[in-house]
Amino acid sequence: MQPFAAAVSTGEWDWVLSADGATVLARGRGRAATLPAADSLVLVVDAAALAWHRVDMPRVAAPRLRAALDGMLEEALLEEPVQVHLAVEPGAAPGLPAWVAALRRDGLTAALAALEAAGRDPDRVVPAWMPGPMRQGHFSAPQRAEDAVRLAWSGPEGAVVLPLRGAGARALVGGDHGFAAVAAAASPAASPAAAGDAPPVRWSATPAAAAAAERWLGAPVPLVDEAECALRAAASGWDLRQFDLAPRRRGWRRAAALWRAWRGPGWRPVRVGLACLVAVQVLGVNAWAWQQQRAIAERLQAQQALLKSAHPQVRAVLDAPLQMQRETAALRARAGQAGEADLEAALAAAAQAWPQGVAPAQSLRFEPGRLVLAVGAWTEAQQRDFRERLRPSGWAVDAAAGRLTLTRAPASRAGS
Repeated sequence: MQPFAAAVSTGEWDWVLSADGATVLARGRGRAATLPAADSLVLVVDAAALAWHRVDMPRVAAPRLRAALDGMLEEALLEEPVQVHLAVEPGAAPGLPAWVAALRRDGLTAALAALEAAGRDPDRVVPAWMPGPMRQGHFSAPQRAEDAVRLAWSGPEGAVVLPLRGAGARALVGGDHGFAAVAAAASPAASPAAAGDAPPVRWSATPAAAAAAERWLGAPVPLVDEAECALRAAASGWDLRQFDLAPRRRGWRRAAALWRAWRGPGWRPVRVGLACLVAVQVLGVNAWAWQQQRAIAERLQAQQALLKSAHPQVRAVLDAPLQMQRETAALRARAGQAGEADLEAALAAAAQAWPQGVAPAQSLRFEPGRLVLAVGAWTEAQQRDFRERLRPSGWAVDAAAGRLTLTRAPASRAGS
């Protein structure tokens, strides 16, 4: 992508849109306010804007790390430390070697300010080219001109960008293990013997620089355009927004990053597994509910069938248990038999539980399932004893203002 200075000065940015971080959906160029809507915005720093330094990470607290790095790199930096922004590679641990990226602070802050002014604050800032365990060489032409082709070289020893014209690039590549061997290893037709013991190099070139790269190498070069390079850079774990340029609202950004990672292709098997588990649970609950509904329907049908067989005169069944109780009570009344909720049953229960030495009731009032006795003043112990004696037979007792109210318990009526 274009350097910061060009983007900030012109107000236009090259952009790449991807759904999975690996496939280019769309690409274009426009002002910051017209960038396409996306869940994450990653700013890619041009490879030529970065310098790389290998240091042993100091054993200091995080708030003092930047000052410690300034002291360690003061002689290696070409400018004053206050004018340089530093960023440490992901996973760096105190006391162990790590790569530190250095770039001009004003360029990065101007780019961030321009995007934030348009309401597009980048989530991460990543380098377009960085050191790595494998040797790589990439040819590009930022100005789309053959005389502006440059070589981005990286490996375990570091990363650097040099113009293709001149002796610098050849000295860099040939100084490691001989340019002829590297060129032979890059050729698809080369054999292992032709390459010798030279470490493998992964070459690539943008379409604008492909012809110059093939002439320079003397072998075909795989094509990788700028959009694919940007996606590769965005897929790295780097984030140059560190120290005082670290993004605000870290908690929200961390949650958003976790959500994007969850939606990424790496977590797709887990998402599919959870979806299948939820589907199985939903289907199981629905199947269980269907079985319960079927059992309830069968029980209701059995109650209705019992009611019609015992009382054929009942034509419309609305509440089978209640209608069964009413019809049974009517048959018992016609036969001259007392039911459990009749006056005879209530008086018999009260007489059986009546306390010793207590005068008879002064008056009574009865309605089906409810008997009220006027008994005068009873002690708490007498009321409690009377209530406890009646409870096993299904009667509830309520005492108030010299009256005892006997009520047939609902469970007993349902059981009858």
